[in-house]
Amino acid sequence: MNFDISPLLDQWDYQPGQVVVRKFTGKDGLEKIQLRVDLGLLQFNATGRPDGKRPLGHASLFDFYQARFYKHLAEHDGNAEGFVLKAEDCNKLQMEAVQYHHRYICLLQLEDYTGVIRDTERNLAVFDFVQKHAETSELAWSVLQFRPQLLMVHTRARATELLRVNDFDAGLEEIESGLEKIREFFREHGRGDLLEQSGEVNSLKAWRDEVAARRPLSRREQLERALNEAVSKEDYETAAQVRDALRNLKPTE
Repeated sequence: MNFDISPLLDQWDYQPGQVVVRKFTGKDGLEKIQLRVDLGLLQFNATGRPDGKRPLGHASLFDFYQARFYKHLAEHDGNAEGFVLKAEDCNKLQMEAVQYHHRYICLLQLEDYTGVIRDTERNLAVFDFVQKHAETSELAWSVLQFRPQLLMVHTRARATELLRVNDFDAGLEEIESGLEKIREFFREHGRGDLLEQSGEVNSLKAWRDEVAARRPLSRREQLERALNEAVSKEDYETAAQVRDALRNLKPTE
């Protein structure tokens, strides 16, 4: 067997600072994703656990720990007390989450926003699980510290899906919701200094302003702008006509 992948890499240049990714169907018939990195490439399945493995007979380690948790509840009359994730458990869940992180970054580049939403929601569920059951707050923080970045990507994917169908109002609401979730995280963890200064917050705020500038004006907004312009020019005849048009608008316009 020839293990040298040099010919493959020679045909696919690495581009510093860019996410160079492609999707294809493997010999097993499953859809694959490849990410070009400086010293080679990463490859993962497009669905399921990215590396295609079934740890301990489960679809993922997260599924295994959830099953263990439900078994604990069944054996203790629904009482979760006594179920804890130790350092090794948290580390395993974090390393698995990194696989999904690499994949959703690739999916974002491929504009597969449904896949991004799926993988980010999965990792958010992992973070919630760790926050509830980690043995110490320090262990929980080793995973939770990445939540703002995860929320930012999740928000971008959800809002972009809405913007693709020109639902600007819902898209802007989604961005605002994502911003609030990130700020809530910082407040919860005593990082008030990052409420308006974190990279994630600034990125979403800049994108929100860009989207708002591209949002088509409603008929009411167009008339209100025309009215302001007419008044500023002291064109009172036009202003009166625009006011009449505004009065005749339906509440939903």
